[in-house]
Amino acid sequence: MSDIALRFNQVGKSFGGVAALADFSLEVRRGEFFGLVGENGAGKTTLIKCLLDFCDADCGRIEIFGVPHTATAARSRLAFLPERFNPPFYLTGRDFLRYMLELHRTPYDEARVTRMFSALDLDQSALTRPARTYSKGMTQKLGLAACLLSGKDLYILDEPTSGLDPKARALLKRELRELRHARRTLFFTSHALADVAEMCDRMAIVHAGRLRFAGTPDELTRRFGAGDLEQAFLACIADTATAAAA
Repeated sequence: MSDIALRFNQVGKSFGGVAALADFSLEVRRGEFFGLVGENGAGKTTLIKCLLDFCDADCGRIEIFGVPHTATAARSRLAFLPERFNPPFYLTGRDFLRYMLELHRTPYDEARVTRMFSALDLDQSALTRPARTYSKGMTQKLGLAACLLSGKDLYILDEPTSGLDPKARALLKRELRELRHARRTLFFTSHALADVAEMCDRMAIVHAGRLRFAGTPDELTRRFGAGDLEQAFLACIADTATAAAA
């Protein structure tokens, strides 16, 4: 079994002649919690779309546990939650989970579902309600529940705390720590740098489609002599912008 969960090797992607990703190379180790950080439009979601084969990379190579990302078998080992998650509005919470777990080839277990709903502070009545009646926070929790119940080796989460209140964010972090104990791999994007500092073994900064930093949060703050991760992030993207202008 490969010790590298994700490998991006010189990946490039352009839209209409504008580079969204350029010469992007990165490795994420098995069992690692890895955060991808960048401004809106920096290339984070494009990278995930290429990884999941939602769009073709123009160049480079992507592997999932050593298998080319275009192989269905490679993607069968992961669960994904998009940033703009919208379940079919006509399905109840229970119907949606049954459908998703069937796709993941994981048995539906009512006791596990009940425990997960409690763990994420999602009211049990949501199981019988159609998704169109959910708030943004409830919808996000349903998507997270579907991912966490899948039992996969790798979790790709695009802005997983979007729409969550402080209590729900804290509860989600507790559930994610259970994944760490089980040596699962987590690769997520976030605008909440405090979450990255708290949860991640390593992180990467992507800016204007290029990898600008990869390492631990502490390494980033030390490199730029910053007092916290937010100031270090600002210094990193300012440094790369200055270099590009020069």
